[in-house]
Amino acid sequence: MPTSPWSRIRLLALDVDGVLTDGRITVDARGRETKSFHAHDGQGIVLLGEAGVRVAIVSGRKSGANSWRARDLGIRDIIQNCPDKAVAMRALSRKHGVMRDSICFVGDDLPDLAAFSAAGLPVAVANARPEVRRAARYVTRAPGGHGAVREVCDRILAARHGRRN
Repeated sequence: MPTSPWSRIRLLALDVDGVLTDGRITVDARGRETKSFHAHDGQGIVLLGEAGVRVAIVSGRKSGANSWRARDLGIRDIIQNCPDKAVAMRALSRKHGVMRDSICFVGDDLPDLAAFSAAGLPVAVANARPEVRRAARYVTRAPGGHGAVREVCDRILAARHGRRN
């Protein structure tokens, strides 16, 4: 019986804006940025870490909120201000000795297509750009920032335990 692509995942890499958040960026009069993250996504990331799956953030923007959330969840690999996400993904692959078919990347917008090329399991959130949804092997039911990452985490964990979801 062939193995599920979800059961092979050893590294989950995530975009932030539009994936871990709903894509909105709130800026106050002093230029301070705030973002909202979904607690269910965070719990899924923690559960993956406990199961031995590495989680990384690969973002085109630099944000203190991204850094804070990564630290809060125990994510050690955070790449921000990333102009070429494929390069970042290949670097993560080499750093952790993880083959392409054991990498899942979750994205929502055009810069994420480069990362898809370096991941064996490219995933788009439900509200991703049409081009990104077409390029993905899986599209979540939940939109970005509203449990899409938890959905992916649950699929990986279920496959590792031999369950279907």
